Amino acid sequence: MEFKNLTDTIAVPVIGLGTWTIGGGDLADTTHDNEDVSAIETAIKLGITHIDTAEAYAQGHTEELIGRAIRGYDRKSLFITSKVSPEHLGYDNLIASAKGSLQRLHTDYIDLYLIHAPNPDISMQETMKAMDFLIEQKLIRCMGVSNFAVEQIKEAQKYTKNKIAANQIQYNLLVRNKGRVTNDMESKIIPYCQENNILIIAWRPLAKGELAKPGFKIVDDLAKKYNKSQSQIAINWLISKKGIVVITKSTKIEHLKQNLGAIGWRLRQEDIDRLNNEFVDSGT
Repeated sequence: MEFKNLTDTIAVPVIGLGTWTIGGGDLADTTHDNEDVSAIETAIKLGITHIDTAEAYAQGHTEELIGRAIRGYDRKSLFITSKVSPEHLGYDNLIASAKGSLQRLHTDYIDLYLIHAPNPDISMQETMKAMDFLIEQKLIRCMGVSNFAVEQIKEAQKYTKNKIAANQIQYNLLVRNKGRVTNDMESKIIPYCQENNILIIAWRPLAKGELAKPGFKIVDDLAKKYNKSQSQIAINWLISKKGIVVITKSTKIEHLKQNLGAIGWRLRQEDIDRLNNEFVDSGT
């Protein structure tokens, strides 16, 4: 596995396991619990030790499944990210949410705790005060945000004694500016984060599988040139950039192995430039 710095002392694997829909979607589904736990365990055995989740996933059931899966592993060897829902950003609610996640995950701390999305109806100052409390109490190691635009990051940073270490956004070859957060990811959000040592965690790096299959000539050409798959080209394009890591969701061992094949090599700069210049941002 390759790593990138989150802080001066904490590094994050460049490929993490996304867990949205594991254990259900908006609602919990216990039908495939054993298979889901096994899939998480398999990912860890393969070296995918960054596990990304949220209290909102399957009403907390996803966190419960992760808690089951990680019991046999050295906690220090894992990097766990979870997120507090935007409706829980009040001081007391946020702290209660974090403690609920810790209980479901069966762990004493969360490595990176993110605000899942901003909520303009709740005071950012109150939110960040609660995040500071969690760090002071060593319930979380680092704090971050998700789906935040530049001005929202700046406002949040104003109210915290601790550094905002990461911003998790949808980013891939098909979604480069026309994203869920804003239309200026590559012109504003990503440069700002890179300049301020805020790690970008790209979710949906394969655009729901669209970038994992043939059909985009430039990706197909590069896959042939490097003897790699389309998904490996798409992921490598992301992790070749300064301060960007990815989380990919898969429960199939062949897909997990496929994704891991994106590390250990690099696209040449001319090919990165070609992807940057020729790939059309569809905003999907």
